[in-house]
Amino acid sequence: MHEDSQVQRYADCFAAMGSEPRLRIVRLLLSCFPAGLIVGEIQSEMGMANSTLSHHLDRLKQEDLVTAVREGTAWRYRANAATLQSLLNFLMAECCTRNQVVEQSTITPNCC
Repeated sequence: MHEDSQVQRYADCFAAMGSEPRLRIVRLLLSCFPAGLIVGEIQSEMGMANSTLSHHLDRLKQEDLVTAVREGTAWRYRANAATLQSLLNFLMAECCTRNQVVEQSTITPNCC
């Protein structure tokens, strides 16, 4: 991926998580990883109206931060660990390289 488009992609991810409710949803789904939660469970935990929750989930899904799978009449949402890991890797890619304290190749964030 070209550097400029990569930066824009990750900026969009951060923007999607830049509201308190969406960040809380991502954290909630990470706490239930990999099983995820159905919408009713998320709604119960978050205490928000269905239309508001739907808006936030759609925004997170748009940036591939969460995935959704239909289960009967309900939707199950899961944190997309691959996207979140990629986001962390992007942030850590240049870690410590200017001062050369740590070799870049030794920095690998762990995930779930």
